[in-house]
Amino acid sequence: MSGLLQQLLNCDCTITNAFIFTALAVGVTKLVFVALSFGTIILESYILPGVNFSKYGAKKGNWALITGASDGIGKEYAFQLAQRGFNIVLVSRTQSKLELVASEIETKYKKETKIVAFDATTDAPENYEKLSKAVEGLSLTILINNVGQSHSIPVPFLETSEDELTNIVKLNNIVTLKITKLIAPLIVENAKKQKGVRGLILTMGSFSGLVPTPYLAVYSGSKAFLQNWSSAIAGELKPQGVDVELVISYLVTSAMSKIKYTSFTIPNPKQFVKATLKNVGRRVGAQERFATITPYPSHALMHWAIETFLGVYSKTVNQVNLNMHASIRKRALKKAARLADEKKKS
Repeated sequence: MSGLLQQLLNCDCTITNAFIFTALAVGVTKLVFVALSFGTIILESYILPGVNFSKYGAKKGNWALITGASDGIGKEYAFQLAQRGFNIVLVSRTQSKLELVASEIETKYKKETKIVAFDATTDAPENYEKLSKAVEGLSLTILINNVGQSHSIPVPFLETSEDELTNIVKLNNIVTLKITKLIAPLIVENAKKQKGVRGLILTMGSFSGLVPTPYLAVYSGSKAFLQNWSSAIAGELKPQGVDVELVISYLVTSAMSKIKYTSFTIPNPKQFVKATLKNVGRRVGAQERFATITPYPSHALMHWAIETFLGVYSKTVNQVNLNMHASIRKRALKKAARLADEKKKS
């Protein structure tokens, strides 16, 4: 009897030791992975040199097309790609703004431009016909999908107006898909014609698409759609010589965000685009996602921390987002009421 008991105790010790060893091995592996992934962010954000855009045909007479190009991030993409040696097709709604941007590019960077006044809110067939004619015969190798719309202020889904709901999905998804379907075949064709040159398609994503965002439900869903769509076509187009990436950003000073001042976590468009173009092809903060980049250093660290320690679909992250946007909505409504009172008094 005592011999049998001793065997059982020895067996239990063996199982316990094996369990402890396995747990330690898993823990050490996890810590090593976390350290390496953090180190990768630092390396790519601060140490590695910028990507050489000769791989996308810079200074060879090639063109880049940017949507939403008259202001903010889109305008900055136009400037920085012109600086790298690309001619620029500027696509946005307002002709006069486009003319100013085109004039600055031609004067400062000595590159050719074409402008296409394209009112994306209408999704009219003539928009795409006009765009098709404008790019006919151009050696396009880059497309920047930057056009988009968010909610005017954070709003519960059940109180979202039908017009706002429809316009967000139309601009962020339908128009982006249609423009890409029109332009991507030209990029594939031009990449094949030029030895050693690849095409590039960048689509602007958002932290609101990375994590479900209460009070921005429609915008959040539209940006999450772009994540899956962009990653899917990345797999399709890579063998055809075209790199496709979704660019994830947190807040940037812009008309859309209504933020005027920069901070550690909020760059201006110039800073954000510089970080993006420096790291094309590197994931930086989006290490767990194929064909995705979170390029700005502080945004990369935020993405990494959420993904590593909480999970993008966690209840905690959802609740933090809910509280933050509920507070923003409260302040926005209070400001609107104050302005309405001032208007009545005047």
